[in-house]
Amino acid sequence: MKPVLTVAAALMLLPIAARAETAVTHFPAAGAMPAGATTPGMAGPAFSGAVMAGDTLYVSGTTDMDRATGKPPADPKDGAKLVLDNIKRNVEGAGLTMDDLVWVQVFCSDLSYYGAFNEVYRTYFKGPLPARAFLGVDHLLGGAHFEVMGVAVRAKK
Repeated sequence: MKPVLTVAAALMLLPIAARAETAVTHFPAAGAMPAGATTPGMAGPAFSGAVMAGDTLYVSGTTDMDRATGKPPADPKDGAKLVLDNIKRNVEGAGLTMDDLVWVQVFCSDLSYYGAFNEVYRTYFKGPLPARAFLGVDHLLGGAHFEVMGVAVRAKK
């Protein structure tokens, strides 16, 4: 029974050992921050814009808040462009492209914006589109129309 326990213990430690060897890099957030997103007493938001762990980039949620006004644009197409530009800056800031995204999650405060969002969204990709969820929510921070987050994977060459 003792060899079985030793093997089981070794298998449980494998994810810890693999994690210890994975390079992790944090990237600052791009785009305007909704009210409440900043940390009191600290410069910037209370999160990284993206985190690269190995070849996988985890992109934090960003909204369609206009930096100049602190509000989302009235036109949902303009909001979609703004939020996707923020995602693009975060992805490209980590050395990847929008086509490296494999999973995108979209939160939307009004599901009637679905068509407008999709019209703009498709223009950000050259290759196959990533897997995606589009979720209706009651409200978003700062009155945003959209919040988008995703996962990208650096393609092996």
